[in-house]
Amino acid sequence: MAGNAFLGVDQSLTGRRWVGPGPDADRLAEAMAQKTGLEPALCRTMVRLGVAADDAERFLQPALRDLLPDPLGLKDMDVAAQRLVAALKDKQRIAVFADYDVDGASSAALLINWLRAMGHAATLYVPDRIDEGYGPNEDAMAMLARDHDLIVTVDCGTLSHAPIAAAEGADVIVLDHHLGGDTLPPALAVVNPNRRDETGALGHLCAAGVVFLFLVHVNRLLREQGVAGPDLMGFLDLVALATVADVAPLNGVNRAFVRQGLKVMATRQRPGLVALGDVARLDTAPSAYHLGYVLGPRINAGGRIGKADLGARLLTATDRHEALSLAERLDQLNAERREVEAQVRDAALAQAEERGLDAPLVWAAGEGWHPGVVGIVASRLKEMTNRPAIVIGLDGDEGKGSGRSVSGIDLGASVQRLVEDGLLLKGGGHKMAAGLTVARDRMEAAMARLGELLDKQGAGQLGPRDLRLDGMLMSGAASVELVEQLEAAGPYGAGAPAPRFAFADQQIRFARRVGDSHLKISFSDGAGPVIDAIAFGAFDGPLGPALEESGGARFHLAGRLEINHWRGKSRVQLRLEDAAPATRGQQGGSAGTGPTV
Repeated sequence: MAGNAFLGVDQSLTGRRWVGPGPDADRLAEAMAQKTGLEPALCRTMVRLGVAADDAERFLQPALRDLLPDPLGLKDMDVAAQRLVAALKDKQRIAVFADYDVDGASSAALLINWLRAMGHAATLYVPDRIDEGYGPNEDAMAMLARDHDLIVTVDCGTLSHAPIAAAEGADVIVLDHHLGGDTLPPALAVVNPNRRDETGALGHLCAAGVVFLFLVHVNRLLREQGVAGPDLMGFLDLVALATVADVAPLNGVNRAFVRQGLKVMATRQRPGLVALGDVARLDTAPSAYHLGYVLGPRINAGGRIGKADLGARLLTATDRHEALSLAERLDQLNAERREVEAQVRDAALAQAEERGLDAPLVWAAGEGWHPGVVGIVASRLKEMTNRPAIVIGLDGDEGKGSGRSVSGIDLGASVQRLVEDGLLLKGGGHKMAAGLTVARDRMEAAMARLGELLDKQGAGQLGPRDLRLDGMLMSGAASVELVEQLEAAGPYGAGAPAPRFAFADQQIRFARRVGDSHLKISFSDGAGPVIDAIAFGAFDGPLGPALEESGGARFHLAGRLEINHWRGKSRVQLRLEDAAPATRGQQGGSAGTGPTV
């Protein structure tokens, strides 16, 4: 294995190798710090994110206007926008057909709220996950076409040839981001950065990002006619929510979407998000973490195990009492979802272990597994094994499954290849996630072939995921001010991992189990201040027991710094992710550690 492990940690308590910045990154970070006067730890983070010294200040203060792409860079954009303007002018009836996840709900809310601001009502239609499945279906589209002049599908529709053909008498616009096929459906316009004939330059956008660009161009067309459209900056909370929840990479315009959207969300203007945050006991300004792990799962819960349109209805609610009622229902459904997920997860893991967790594809299938949780369970298997994972719920002669992939492995393209080869009844998605429908009697053959395709991409050669660190910190450098500066280089998420630092040769001063599986500790190197840390899920593996019973042993600790607000005071806290015994020869600044910052 090339290079020395960071702090000499070839195998941590969680089985990972620690990897730090290389010499070139060290030199670039040092040069940036000298040129800008910024903290070395912040410079290390920005260098890792690909920021040049000359661009550092602009990166810390990104302007959406500088990063927003020209909507007309997407095919069919002008046709689609002109058609919506015509529908407004002629007061035509408009329906919005949306997917049932956060991206679909946010995309629908963007369009419906925009139309409402223009004095135009629209019909919302979200298919039932179990009865109708993903995307447009022929019965629903035919029904909508009888009563509407224009149907806009959001976060779906690119592969829906027959359902769109069934919408006789109505024009259909597709606003989507999922991988396209060799041919396009018979829609008036298909606006999708992942069409086969697109460059892919905007392929990182989620559907809500596509809808936002669409509305930018619609507003431009209206201005040319002397009509003022709604201020779209106030809609960025919805784009931010979808971007994070759909695990879109947080770079370029996506990063600007989320940064500005979080500012909008902090003003508490959208009744649905205010109610959901209150129900979830969110007592601080929302962060990207809250979008992905607090708000997003609750909005998803309606589409997973409840009524599919609850999330979109929440995001379009104008009455705070209605919003609170919807938020409470989604919170309840999310609790139920967790229980169902735990049952399926345990069964899926046992089955996957029997097949082998080192295969190019980790997969499991079970009778009656709820379609609403198979995607989450696939994500859990992926995280545990660092392998692409598929989980399938069987019902009758068919199985409906969902998959999640790892960086560098394009799952969506491989799933689509199986559809073209006739091994799957339906399937599609993007690089990191996909959905599929398979005949029960072809399931084993389909999964074997999918494993072969993924193996050709290198999935079978993946080892335990390395833990990548931005450097080592002395405890005295871990200040609230440093954390605030690091947050300025965010938000962090897919494509832009949060900075992680190591604290070398630390003694555990206090350790206590919290709840069923979490661990809270305090640690110190004996020279600097004592730092608190929290390790979520530590007792699901070896990390919790080893640190709880440390017996005076010393450890290298690694994780992400955050600010813990408690009773009006702010203190630095480490979100502990890994640890390794600090054996002789590894302590302090031994070879391979990189500079201390």
